[in-house]
Amino acid sequence: MEKYGVELILDMHGCDPTTFNRKSIGDYFERLCVLIDMKREALHFWDDVGVPEEDRQTSPHTQGTSAIQFILTSSIVLHALDQLGAVYINMFSCKAFDPKIAEQFSVEWFGAGGCSARFIERI
Repeated sequence: MEKYGVELILDMHGCDPTTFNRKSIGDYFERLCVLIDMKREALHFWDDVGVPEEDRQTSPHTQGTSAIQFILTSSIVLHALDQLGAVYINMFSCKAFDPKIAEQFSVEWFGAGGCSARFIERI
């Protein structure tokens, strides 16, 4: 079977929570897409911005910022969890990219103390 695309899965821990905001995450997507040569499309966030205090997420597994950066060839999905100091990223594209460059940049951007990376060829 012919390869359809590739997916890089990053589980980063010991990250700097000051980078878990819309501005920083938006800048991250912009710089990452330049590095891995992807054309950015729409960017969407899910977080507690503008949500009344009593309705905000408080669980360590849900409090944070999620975002999806659509790219011409698919998407990059990010979940940053404030209380856990963790960032989870899935980069999927039917256009090839260098997973090592994407991983190294992500670890540096979020100040990760550790990272588990998996690279999958999708068929």
